[in-house]
Order: sequence, then structure tokens, then C-alpha cells
Amino acid sequence: MEESQINNNDIDKLFNKLSKDAELSGYNLNPDTSFTKSLVRGLLVNEKRYGYEACPCRLASGNKQEDLDIICPCDYRDPDLGQYGACYCALYVDESIKSGSKKVMPIPDRRFIRDEEKIDNKNKIGNTDLKYPVWRCKVCGYLCARENPPAVCPVCKAKKERFEIFIGR
Repeated sequence: MEESQINNNDIDKLFNKLSKDAELSGYNLNPDTSFTKSLVRGLLVNEKRYGYEACPCRLASGNKQEDLDIICPCDYRDPDLGQYGACYCALYVDESIKSGSKKVMPIPDRRFIRDEEKIDNKNKIGNTDLKYPVWRCKVCGYLCARENPPAVCPVCKAKKERFEIFIGR
């Protein structure tokens, strides 16, 4: 299916899925349905282009490993929601924006932090002698101690590939 073949049924189907998932996980989609559906269309376009739903407001490389941080919901959603009330593309918003008491404002892109500014969690926490590694969902921060990460995050529904080793091996 080409980009031009994305129709309103495709958009409505993904919009409804995202709405349901957001509600079940304690998140809100932007209440401007027309705007939100344009973002959903962008997710579908990127899925057709690259094979994954890269954020429609960022340039994806086409290399899934390089773009894991911008697959929706992106790694930056929760920090952006906490600081600005909306994620970078404004697909997800907090209660104040949903209710109309606050407007979406421009948000700086967190994606390009210099490498030396990144925190190495293993060094910060110190060495531990755990039976299992602790996995962290890079999208929502969910932690679990087990041999392998879960197939899907129970909190935000991000896929297995969005987990990183937080402590351990």
C-alpha cells in the first residue's frame, strides 16, 4: 500500500486504537481530532515508508535501530508531558491541555543531547549482584527484573525492543 492509499478507514482504525490504549494507560490524545488524525496519518505514512511508526514530526533515518527512540510513543513523551504538557508533536497531552485550560506551546526537541550529557545508569547506581537484570522501558520508565524484557510494556504498550538494561549484565 502506497502513502496515497492511506484512507480514512485506516486513519480512524489507528486513531481509535491509540485513543483506547492512551485511556487504558492514563494518557490523553490531543482533543483537536482533526489535528490528531493528521498525526495519525503521519504515523501510517511512516509505517509504510519504514516499517515502523516513527514520530510524524521528526525525520526518521529508515534504520529501525537508529530510530527506536522516536517510534511512537517516543522515549521523550513522558518528560515532555511533565515539563510542557504535551509531547513534541502534541499527539499526547496532559489534562490541562485536554480540558482547554492550557494551550499547546512549542517544545524543544530532546532527541539530540550531546553524548557526554547522557547518564550511564549502571555507573550512577553502582555494581549490584542481582539474580536477573533490571530492564527499563525507555518510553515510560517501567522497570522489571527478569531474564529478558517483556514482549510489550504493561504500562505504555511499547514493544520489547524499546527496553534497555537498566542494572545488571
